[in-house]
Amino acid sequence: MQSQQKHKNIINKRKLLFFFSVFIFLLNPNCMFSQKKYTVVLDAGHGGKDPGNLGNGYKEKNIALKVALKVGENLKRYKDIKVLYTRKTDVKIELWKRGDIANNAKADLFVSIHCDSHTSNAYGAGTFVLGLRGNKKNLEIAKRENAVILLEDNFKDRYKGFDPNSAESVIGLSLLQEENLDKSLALASIIQNNFSLKLKRNDRKVKQDNFQVLRETIMPSVLVELGFLTNKKEGRYLNSKKGQTQMAKAIADAIHNYINNLKLNTVIEEATTEDGVKAANEVEFKIQIASGKNNIATKPYNFKGLKDVERVKVGSYYKYYYGNSTSFNRVKASLKIAKSKGYKTAFIVAFKDGEKISVTEALKMK
Repeated sequence: MQSQQKHKNIINKRKLLFFFSVFIFLLNPNCMFSQKKYTVVLDAGHGGKDPGNLGNGYKEKNIALKVALKVGENLKRYKDIKVLYTRKTDVKIELWKRGDIANNAKADLFVSIHCDSHTSNAYGAGTFVLGLRGNKKNLEIAKRENAVILLEDNFKDRYKGFDPNSAESVIGLSLLQEENLDKSLALASIIQNNFSLKLKRNDRKVKQDNFQVLRETIMPSVLVELGFLTNKKEGRYLNSKKGQTQMAKAIADAIHNYINNLKLNTVIEEATTEDGVKAANEVEFKIQIASGKNNIATKPYNFKGLKDVERVKVGSYYKYYYGNSTSFNRVKASLKIAKSKGYKTAFIVAFKDGEKISVTEALKMK
């Protein structure tokens, strides 16, 4: 009987919390849901006296600009997305300045758009994130895109001796964006899926290498190679209005999808009790560190060294938890550890008998 009464009390508390939340929402809808605007910086590669590659007479700088502007047009339909451009006309913007624009805007995302070239009849679209694990072919692509540095004034001072033609310089760079790598990979994967599955483009996969324009940014960033202008068929497609419209929509849809995934990690700050409060044994606390559609192996090297990460599938998404404990004080300590590792949006969640409950409710249970 005592157990049944306790269960009824819990149910009543949940009902009360629900109706209170609905009441507050009706009074002020904005108090329950974040109205955050996500800033996306679109970077059209090359420009001005730097035409990029000229495969089959097409100009990379023109195609990249047209696609970037079309991506922006698609994204501006969404009220929660703010679009900025590194360039909107045929002007030369130095690589460091492109990153500076995104950094000063405190952007949530940076997307650089390019077209590829090759001496063979290679074709297909690929997406790159910053990394040190690129192979020889990726290195050559990075060197070509980085070579624009040589056209910049005072490039030796600006890039501290970085030599875009040196494999040692490219490979020897530190991975400044390490904490954003997971998010960059997530966006890159969505873009590639749209290219290959929706548009049936040849999938050149998501790859890692040291593009200087990505190295200059401090937020999740990707570089898209739309395809090869040196391939006659693909060059015609990318130079056409149809091709540019389709590729732009695929990128914009991917960005929108990515931002919707980010919102899964956005929660309302919940009230907590004073230090020293302990949860009852039947309640478990965890730290949610990430979520998304990627099924990632729960190995420490995938989670910045965090051990015992738990993966739970919820619908078509996976959620990743760390620091499972019945002690609220311990889970607060785990939250600090997670944030120190770079999971700045990590937050505490609570479960009872496998069912998710509010942290406030969990702390009231004994």
